[in-house]
Amino acid sequence: MLACAELVVVAREDRSVVTTLRAQSPLALVPRRGVTGASRSDAVVHLVGSASTPLAGDDVTLTVTVGAGAHLTLTGVAAAVALPGGRSADRAARPSRTVLRCSVGDGGSLTYLPEPTVVTGRAHHETVLDVVLAPTAALRARDLLVAGRTGERPGRCRGTVRVTECSAAGNGAAGNGAAPGRPLLVQTQEIGDPLLDASPAHLAGHRVLGTEVLVGPAREQVPATCGDGWSLSPLPGRGALATAVAHDAVTAARRLAEAVRAAS
Repeated sequence: MLACAELVVVAREDRSVVTTLRAQSPLALVPRRGVTGASRSDAVVHLVGSASTPLAGDDVTLTVTVGAGAHLTLTGVAAAVALPGGRSADRAARPSRTVLRCSVGDGGSLTYLPEPTVVTGRAHHETVLDVVLAPTAALRARDLLVAGRTGERPGRCRGTVRVTECSAAGNGAAGNGAAPGRPLLVQTQEIGDPLLDASPAHLAGHRVLGTEVLVGPAREQVPATCGDGWSLSPLPGRGALATAVAHDAVTAARRLAEAVRAAS
């Protein structure tokens, strides 16, 4: 299944407003409305799976633009379960792929908090998070990967994260003709390789790998630190990367929260 979606948020007076909202199955974008939505200055949009996904052969791309001074919180409502292919040999041979491309303008922010992704047996899944930030834009992006269901050998998952700060020439309109500047983070992680997952330098036998990218608007250096099952590493220029491992998603999320508190 091939699908594309687009989300645009702009600042109007003291609020962030969704101006473009387009999606195709298996992805639905649901903005928060009513009293709860009206009480917040940021725009809140929920990612909702409208069909079983990601399934081998699925290719889903979401493009997000956050204008200067606008603020967007993008959240999930349920865990994503990466599944193997069906009867078609060609479909089963192709991995599922989810791509999120974002640009955030000056003074804007993006908070991306999806629910965990469970990589089931024989699944092969790829994810890409590509974010371009203006010099004073902020980002918080979390990822929780669960290596298989309980008692199950996991499939394979490869996730790439690229966070780039655009040049001063693109000030105020990241992603709209601005020339890319310096990379703040380029990282690829994999789960599902038994030798790699058992390595002390990777999962060390744990089932869950969690990461959280934190890039604030100010150029403050975050000292490297670590705790029980988590670590915090500074990024060049500004921001930090929190990493946690655990045997379950709840513990991994709690450890990531500890690392985020250490960064504040």
